[in-house]
Amino acid sequence: MMTEQHFIQRRNRAWNEFSVLARGKKYELKTNAVLFIRLFREITQDLNTAKANNFDSVIIERLNALVNEGNQILYSQRRWPVESFINFILKTFPQKIRFHWKGILASFLLFYGIAFFFGLLCVFFPGISGELLPPLQLAQLERMYDPDSGNYLVPRNISNDADMFGFYIYNNISIAFRTFAGGIFAGIGSLFFLCVNAGFLGIAGGHLIDIGYAKTFFPFVIAHSAFELTAIIFCAYAGLLLGYRFFVTNGLSRGASLKRAGNEALPIIAGSTLMLILAAAIEAFWSSKHFFPLQLRIGAGISFWILLLVYFLFAGRSAHKWREEE
Repeated sequence: MMTEQHFIQRRNRAWNEFSVLARGKKYELKTNAVLFIRLFREITQDLNTAKANNFDSVIIERLNALVNEGNQILYSQRRWPVESFINFILKTFPQKIRFHWKGILASFLLFYGIAFFFGLLCVFFPGISGELLPPLQLAQLERMYDPDSGNYLVPRNISNDADMFGFYIYNNISIAFRTFAGGIFAGIGSLFFLCVNAGFLGIAGGHLIDIGYAKTFFPFVIAHSAFELTAIIFCAYAGLLLGYRFFVTNGLSRGASLKRAGNEALPIIAGSTLMLILAAAIEAFWSSKHFFPLQLRIGAGISFWILLLVYFLFAGRSAHKWREEE
């Protein structure tokens, strides 16, 4: 029986070669079309071998992603844009997230660790939020979540749902873009924006809980935050991936290493953008409807978190793999 380590050592070079071809320029792919077809057939067989021998799920996910990339290249001309979009939503995006699950989990724990730390700090030490945020910013937060305020849940001078939707899209995507683009500075910028956003979330939440606005704060944020905060974490990881590949090139030139990292990060950024648009829609047309029953809003928010978790855990898994697991 073939061992997992021997299998990786024997086939890893071919996988890397196929990955470079699949993510390279179109003229290079045309020049090496015969090699591409041969490698694609071999990797398809490798995927079947890995599944048959019950190898580590990371190997299977990697091979599955390579096979999907090959399929997209071979059959892209026959697909309608809608079909490609659906395939990205149902397969490519969740598969890419699972492939990078370790780094994403680390980013997730860092973000929520900082947020909970500052949140608990502000709850157990009332008044400390005034030392961490400017008084004017705290006053704006209080007006926004004060149910007796005329500015309750209305940002700036925006007065209708459609305008709020546009505002939230701009706000969400600008935060995510800065978080990702910070990766250019060896990943330090992405790490900085991730920590700053986490700290602000924790301080704001802790302060609002401290002054008795928990019943207006949590019902508002719980639904759209599932998509918004998760997408920001994804963007931060994508930026950190760029920074990591700037130093760890795995034998490639620095430019080639960054290009490869960019190709890896692109589906994550594209999927995160869709999540941010969805978050903006929920925030504008659902979260701001404070006249809905509290139980309904909390229940809907919990449901969104559960659905998102199920999506990233199970979407895009092959039927063959399901049969093996059964």
